[in-house]
Amino acid sequence: MDAFFAAVEQRDHPEYKGLPVIVGADPKDGKGRGVVSTCSYEARKYGIHSAMPISQAYRLCPLGIYLRGRMSVYQSVSRQLMQILSDFTSLVEPLSIDEAFLDITGSIRLLGTPEKIARKIQQRIADELHLTASIGIAPNKFVAKIASDLNKPNGLVIVEEHQIRDFLAPLPISKLWGVGKKTQPIFLKYGIRTIGELANSSKERIVTIFGNSGLHFWNLANGIDDRDVVTHTPAKSVSQEITFDKDIDDLTELHKTLLYLVTELTRLIRKDHYKAKTITLKVRLADFSTFTRSHTLSDFTDSFNLIHSVISDLFHRFNCHNKKIRLLGVAVSNLNTQQGGQISIFDQENQEKDKADKVLDLIQNKFGVDAIQKGTLIDLKHRDRLTDQKIKQDKPGPGKR
Repeated sequence: MDAFFAAVEQRDHPEYKGLPVIVGADPKDGKGRGVVSTCSYEARKYGIHSAMPISQAYRLCPLGIYLRGRMSVYQSVSRQLMQILSDFTSLVEPLSIDEAFLDITGSIRLLGTPEKIARKIQQRIADELHLTASIGIAPNKFVAKIASDLNKPNGLVIVEEHQIRDFLAPLPISKLWGVGKKTQPIFLKYGIRTIGELANSSKERIVTIFGNSGLHFWNLANGIDDRDVVTHTPAKSVSQEITFDKDIDDLTELHKTLLYLVTELTRLIRKDHYKAKTITLKVRLADFSTFTRSHTLSDFTDSFNLIHSVISDLFHRFNCHNKKIRLLGVAVSNLNTQQGGQISIFDQENQEKDKADKVLDLIQNKFGVDAIQKGTLIDLKHRDRLTDQKIKQDKPGPGKR
């Protein structure tokens, strides 16, 4: 989808059309915390992009329209989008809230050429969602993903089998999946600036430089990607974070914040029927130094009481060196479904305590998170600062290393 969050806001607020819309944290006149989630194409002309500090975005475009994200609305639109895609093929692999891979091999005989199918999908999205999407068509997932990004907004790029190497060759090495801030300088050190230069290097040389990852890089550079479209992949981790308006060292407020984060985290994993073994605390100090501390249990759990106890212990043992805290986060990983997981001895011990949380789940899932809350969280100052909710999928993709 094209500038998804911002596009939804422009659709729902016609007065925003044609204006620079930035979805993310409150800039607070250039002093705000947090980052840009998404921005409209009008805002991108000012140099604003996703993940940019919101204060920097404000300096670039102080007259822009800055909005808090409406995640429940975006999720609803995403479900409508995925339904449209599933009408064209049963092989749909969501990559994120606004992006998916489709295998249309079996749809061509019924629906026409790949280009016709793509045009029909774009038309359905325009007619039913009043939004635009850009599509890349190629023999494999990597090339299709690259193609989808090259002609936004409302673009369509088709790459035939015989065109793959020529298509990839001039692109910068940074376009390669897995190449990020750490690996890109290494490529440049060896004189490899483009995907074509990598493709023309010997496989043995690249493996010598990068080890097993080298084979992955070399294959992609040569357009080799044999991964199937997978209709369901389990989550790898789930996390919640809060960036404070001001750096704080108030232990009471910090413990309340952790309580809130764990409450939301455990509600999410129970809603999606996950249990976890590994529990992680994330702390970012005032000087932007960031630390994580983890603990792995012997069994899977979705218990608020147990996860909160572990997080509290990790925080208690963390040394802030008398520095204030900018961000707190909690995460669970090493996940399993409740159906497939063991019944934890910890869960048995906390069964009575967890009954109350199951009741909270029922009410919040039906009437919204704010319908009912733990009494200790009523006066929490930072509840509206829940800035980052991540559900990472356990699959390779266009991530950075």
